This record gives sequence, C-alpha cells and structure tokens, in this order.
Amino acid sequence: MEKTGNLNGICRWYIYAMHGYVCEIMFTAAWDLCHTHSWKLIGVSSIWAFFIYGTAIFIIEKMQLYLFSRVNIFVRCLMYTIWTYTWEFSTGYILRIFDACPWDYSHFPGNIMGLITLEYAIPWFFACMIAEQVVIKNTLLLQFPVQSNHRKHKEC
Repeated sequence: MEKTGNLNGICRWYIYAMHGYVCEIMFTAAWDLCHTHSWKLIGVSSIWAFFIYGTAIFIIEKMQLYLFSRVNIFVRCLMYTIWTYTWEFSTGYILRIFDACPWDYSHFPGNIMGLITLEYAIPWFFACMIAEQVVIKNTLLLQFPVQSNHRKHKEC
C-alpha cells in the first residue's frame, strides 16, 4: 500500500493562486456583462493577481486553522474580509509606487485612495466564506502518493 503525504505549502499556495486568479477573471466578466450587457464575457486580470491571491488565501488558511475552534464562521469571515482589504490596499499601494497597480476604484463612491472600495465588502465576505468552506477545506485534504525507499530502489 502506498503512503500518502499532505501537499506542501508551495503546492497549496499554487492552488489558492489559481483559484483567486480564475475567480477574478470570472468576476470581471460577470461585472462587464451587468454593465455593458455584452455576452462576450471578457474577464481581465493581471499577473500580479496570481501572487496577491495565492498569498492572501494562504494567510487565510493559517487564520482558519487558528480561529476555527475559537470563533464562529461569521466572525472568521469578517476577519478574513478585513485581512483581504488590508492585503489589497497594501499590495496596491506598493504596486502604485512602481506604476504597476492594475486596478483603480476611484470611480466608486466608497473607495479609499482608489485602492479598495467598500462596495465590494459583501462579495469579499462571501468569497472568503467560499475560500474557507470549499477551497481551503478541500485543499488541506489533498495528498500526494509517496513511494517508499524500498520501492524506489527496485525501480532503478
């Protein structure tokens, strides 16, 4: 029988990055549909989003592991949403210094320096809930098969 090993942090980070990247493309396509009524469903993102989402959800994983037995899901998701806004603002601020920030929320009434917008609070809250309840929960269950040393030597 083969042994199994949990995915390491880099593999989990990659899954989280891909999840966030795809969700952003789908969200921007849906947003465009609602505002332009175009069925082209063109979603956009930036390569920076890959790093930003991967890291954000990886940190949420760590928060979830610590908070799960301490606070209820509503409080956890509220904390994740605050973290998400903090991370989006921070990374956006750094990227703006290098003229590389791909988003600008200046046209939203609830924006803060054009880097975050309060209009997205409810979508972020539910995105954090999905991240915890679906993405993180199932990613932590994934395992790689690990071959024993005995079997490795036989195959060589």
